[in-house]
Amino acid sequence: MISLKSQREIQQMTESGAILAGIHQELRDFIKPGVTTKAIDQFVQTRIEGAGAVAAQIGFEGYEYATCTSVNDEICHGFPSERVLKEGDLVKVDFCVDLNGAISDSCWTYAVGQVDDRIAELMEVTRQAMYEGIKQAVIGNRIGDIGAAIQEYAEARGFGVVRDFIGHGIGPTIHEEPAVPHYGTKGRGLRLKEGMTITIEPMITTGTWKMSMDDNGWTARTQDGGYCAQYEHSLAITKDGPVIMTKQNDQ
Repeated sequence: MISLKSQREIQQMTESGAILAGIHQELRDFIKPGVTTKAIDQFVQTRIEGAGAVAAQIGFEGYEYATCTSVNDEICHGFPSERVLKEGDLVKVDFCVDLNGAISDSCWTYAVGQVDDRIAELMEVTRQAMYEGIKQAVIGNRIGDIGAAIQEYAEARGFGVVRDFIGHGIGPTIHEEPAVPHYGTKGRGLRLKEGMTITIEPMITTGTWKMSMDDNGWTARTQDGGYCAQYEHSLAITKDGPVIMTKQNDQ
């Protein structure tokens, strides 16, 4: 069942999203060579709790951490650990905030120090692909319009689009209907309605989009060892167009 949100509920989710977005902005300075992914996780959890909110991923389907910290070829759901980030690494930090029951979800990709030109291009293409999808998130369009826009943009620039992990509805829990793939066909799929709240979160790779799963049953990585980037916003479908609820101040 898809829940349609009122203006008040969207405002509450936007307040949750503001906390999340502010933490992502702080991470820009925190993430650097020598930092561990565990330290990133602890930083995020401390900031969430300091804002009077809850790190919603802890305990979700048995997950133990406030964040997913996925490095280089890890597509998603990387476990925070004592792994030390080094110059040239790419780390995706994905987390959710629960503010008095209002959920927000956003992932951002961070370069650790300086990355090479191809990885910098991967980051920019992935970020823009997300926004190409968001442009299609308007009343009357279909889910396939979002996925087609993302796939066309990324593949035209020589990158792969992960199929196994997709966007989703959000609120009242982290994962709700509808499913929001980042590939597809224009004019196909569920029609978007006012009040829907969804995530758009493309995972884009330098090589194949095909994945393998680590023994922990959570962490996915590219089969060919290529790097993966991910960007994600939570947004609401409104009569005035898509409203990004996890927007950072300088976006």
